[in-house]
Amino acid sequence: MPKPVIHHIPVCPFSQRLEILLELKRMRDAICFQVVDITRPRDPALLAKTRGTTALPVLELEDGRIIKESLVILRYLEDRYPQTPIAQSDPYRRAIENMMIAMEGDFTAAGYRFVMNRDPGKRQEFLDAMTAQYARLSGFLEWQAPDGTFLFEDFGLAEAVFTPVFQRFWFLGYYEDYEVPAALGRVRRWQEACLAHPAAQQVSKEEIVKLYHDYAYGRGNGALPPGRSISSFSFEPHWSRRPWPPRNKWGDSPSDRELGLVG
Repeated sequence: MPKPVIHHIPVCPFSQRLEILLELKRMRDAICFQVVDITRPRDPALLAKTRGTTALPVLELEDGRIIKESLVILRYLEDRYPQTPIAQSDPYRRAIENMMIAMEGDFTAAGYRFVMNRDPGKRQEFLDAMTAQYARLSGFLEWQAPDGTFLFEDFGLAEAVFTPVFQRFWFLGYYEDYEVPAALGRVRRWQEACLAHPAAQQVSKEEIVKLYHDYAYGRGNGALPPGRSISSFSFEPHWSRRPWPPRNKWGDSPSDRELGLVG
């Protein structure tokens, strides 16, 4: 029997949230995940399916129909495989869940802008913006679930959305020495529980720090820092065989050889 196919980047947070949802549903094998190498030009056949867009993930149904945008795909999978519901079913609780999910875009953008900043003089500005986003999440949790761990009783849809971003922000700790302030205890408790959840262990801190190295030098999605010829997102050599990169991001990027990208 054919299966739906998700065209994805293995280390992409927007793809990982789909994997987390399927793990929670115990439906991981219901979908075929097709890896896309973003260091190479897109396959024309895939571009034809997506009408020329390159954003991933993309869900291709058994009959060839295409669904794009990770949150749309997430909700499609929730509806298609209802046997183990992850989203809240009560209309009010689902509205609260969706209110929190709506905060993810600004939160994610703040973290990526922070790590990609190349001006040391603006570092405090980006740090403050990141803390403001964590404070916003903490305030929401204090309002809706002051004494809990997750937004509701268990790890749910909001956690599936945010956890991959929390994991990507390991690069903030590594390259920017950033920690969520202790005063924001509610969001820290939530983040720690999300990171520890068994359904969200698809990636490691080492993997994120190494593969996202070029982001710390202002280059994303396979683009190359000056003087480099191989993206840190390259599949080979495998990230586990590369050295940890230097934490100081303010000079020139280390060479491909120093990063373990060539023999």
